[in-house]
Amino acid sequence: MFENSSEELAVNKLVLLYVLKKIEIDLTNSQITQVVMENEIMNYFSLQQFLSELIQAKFLKTYKEDFKEYYSLTKKSIQTLEYFISRIPSDLKENLDKYISTNKEKVLKETQVKCNYSKLSDNEFIVNLKVIENQIPLINIDLNVASTKQAKLICDNWKKNAPNLYGDIIQVLIQKP
Repeated sequence: MFENSSEELAVNKLVLLYVLKKIEIDLTNSQITQVVMENEIMNYFSLQQFLSELIQAKFLKTYKEDFKEYYSLTKKSIQTLEYFISRIPSDLKENLDKYISTNKEKVLKETQVKCNYSKLSDNEFIVNLKVIENQIPLINIDLNVASTKQAKLICDNWKKNAPNLYGDIIQVLIQKP
């Protein structure tokens, strides 16, 4: 795309900001890596270096939730991206836009539907189920179950059916007795 220059380095950092801005949700390192690798934008080691540099320069911030670290944009990064977006080649932006349009639903599902479990004792596990939208929990349920098998089954079913289950729970709760 470019010669290995400071221009290329700057564009690659802008591309990372562009991806986060376009997808409109915070992403994990593995999700960012997937976008970058599937679109052959840069190599893995450069990506990790750029993410680190963007955090140090306060263009990105990170936070942990459910044992995962998420990257999010800062005001500084949004302003910078708006000012320098023309430096990203239009064909690259178009490819990223298509990719994001095609894959956003899958990423949203991974990010917004959460489930984990922990062992309390030999026959007691707590399963935590969540649906999150714009970093705000819509539903957060803790269930006490008797086995890992039940905990895993509940998590699998939650991940597959959370939107429907959430709607069903709301409907049951708002019915008049």
